[in-house]
Amino acid sequence: MSEKNFNAFEMAQAQFDKVAEILNLDDSTRELLRSPLREYHFSIPVKMDDGTMKVFKGFRIQHNDSRGPGKGGIRFHPQETVDTVRALAMWMTWKTSVVDIPLGGSKGGVICDPHNLSAREQEQICRGFIRQIAKDVGPLRDVPAPDIMTNPQHMLWMLDEYETIFGAKYPGFITGKPVSIGGSLGRTEATGYGVIYTVRESLKQMGIKPENTTAAVQGFGNVAQYAIELYQQLGGKVVCVSSWDQSEQKSFTFRKKDGIDLKFLMSITDRFGGINKQKAIDGGYEVLPGDEWIKQPVDILLPCALENQVTGETAKFIQGTVKIIAEGANGPTTPEADKIIEEKGIFMIPDFLANAGGVTCSYFEQVQSNMNYYWEKDEVLSKLDTKMTSAFLSVSELAKKKKLYMRDAAYVISINRVAQSCKDRGWV
Repeated sequence: MSEKNFNAFEMAQAQFDKVAEILNLDDSTRELLRSPLREYHFSIPVKMDDGTMKVFKGFRIQHNDSRGPGKGGIRFHPQETVDTVRALAMWMTWKTSVVDIPLGGSKGGVICDPHNLSAREQEQICRGFIRQIAKDVGPLRDVPAPDIMTNPQHMLWMLDEYETIFGAKYPGFITGKPVSIGGSLGRTEATGYGVIYTVRESLKQMGIKPENTTAAVQGFGNVAQYAIELYQQLGGKVVCVSSWDQSEQKSFTFRKKDGIDLKFLMSITDRFGGINKQKAIDGGYEVLPGDEWIKQPVDILLPCALENQVTGETAKFIQGTVKIIAEGANGPTTPEADKIIEEKGIFMIPDFLANAGGVTCSYFEQVQSNMNYYWEKDEVLSKLDTKMTSAFLSVSELAKKKKLYMRDAAYVISINRVAQSCKDRGWV
């Protein structure tokens, strides 16, 4: 697979194949785990505000549910492809497994651009999505959540449609809901905070104090913002963030060498994480090309945007000062880039471990919704810290013991657990 013709699912399969060799998995287990158990492809007809009818393409992919109900977000994106959704479903299987929560991996997507849709049109897509898939999802089968360009409001429309179809209350059907209607406190912070819990433990192992470190961040959505918040609370300094500019259809890096002001940047950011360029310049920020974030002489790199961002080409620009890369995004690093990062001796915290705080807190929300009893925010974040730290230590101990790259060690643990559950069930 060349990086120019990047295919996320081929990349996910290549990562799996490498670990299947390490684990010496038998052929039937490899065949089962290389592909999704089930796929749903459907059309969602929507009457637009101007009176025309438009048909949107939707997907729900259930990769593996041997360890529990499927779990995974639904993303709205104009460039969505079924192979991206397949890859993300597969990564969700490994993610729920590596943090050892009793769930499987799923993912959903709709090819659309919320930027160009009214709230009513988005609501119709959400309700249409659920109508197409209602009998194949649910609190005991497959539990959706928000993802790129979807939010708590979208989840609530989906929940309402599901409950209308089945004529009862099922708050555990979907996570990422508003707190007022069964959402969990701490869910908003969970993914970003989880990334920094793993960074904190990595620095501890290296004997480095967070207050003596600097970081560069790609992306400025929910994950990036809360990762920056907690990292700064630990005393670290973020020197730049990158952000997508909707009007120019490209990304820019916003740099302030003496440290960014998170509150200021958030005050000039739109709801999709786009920073206002002119206001940033007026606020004393340098505006650089979008890929400059990876070239900064910092200690920590945090890719928190989309997949396929750290490639064999861009990884060459990573500075010798970089000690840790923590993947806040899903699949941001290609196998070619991994080779370069490993050769440079950089400590990699792979995506499905680093950003598992989101799905862990989604699991907590699901548990709370199903029992109709809700925890305080401090309790949620304390449980999250415990889960993330425990998962990180398991992976880093195995990596040291077997002299494995951290991504491979995380895969060994998660794939082994899923393979074992498939064997125990008699599937292979």
